[in-house]
Amino acid sequence: MPQDGSDQPVTVVPATADRFDDVTTMLNPSGREQACWCMHWRLPPHEDAHRRGEYLHDLATREPAPGMLAYLDEGDGPQVVGWLGFAPISLASSRQRSRVLPRTDPEEWPTTWAVMCFVVQPGYRRRGVARAMLQAAVGYAREQGGRVIEGFPVDPAGGRVPVSAAFVGTTDLFESAGFERVAETASTSGRKPRWHVRREL
Repeated sequence: MPQDGSDQPVTVVPATADRFDDVTTMLNPSGREQACWCMHWRLPPHEDAHRRGEYLHDLATREPAPGMLAYLDEGDGPQVVGWLGFAPISLASSRQRSRVLPRTDPEEWPTTWAVMCFVVQPGYRRRGVARAMLQAAVGYAREQGGRVIEGFPVDPAGGRVPVSAAFVGTTDLFESAGFERVAETASTSGRKPRWHVRREL
């Protein structure tokens, strides 16, 4: 899925098992035992957090893919530069039980997708990578039978958002991809409010 919006075209593809080395490059390049692996919302209750990477690899062997990977080719071959994690709510058990994010009717869980996080390699930020991944995620969720895709980005309120707080995305990013604000949530990131945004598919 080539997407424009940077100096070079960004290619975005589902994060399948054959690309798991690239998933590792994005999510745990230093081999940390306690890496998140984008499993916060989907790790089954009472499961071993040390095995997050194994759990994510297992998800990557199935459909739907647990995320999208972004690549840029600047003359030396495609380089992985981005990750977007997402899933239907039916596959995100912590999202189902959240006390700070709005509830969704269980009947809608299989067709309502939630964007969880963005990771963009240093040196490739502010080049349209996150936007390309979000646009591709919308298309992929639709192809997989999704009816709604939602996010919970931080509202920069005209300021800058630290990288450590922007992993959830920003309201500007989501609105540029056709999402609409629903309501402010009880959750924050970097002490800034997070909004519930959604887009019908």
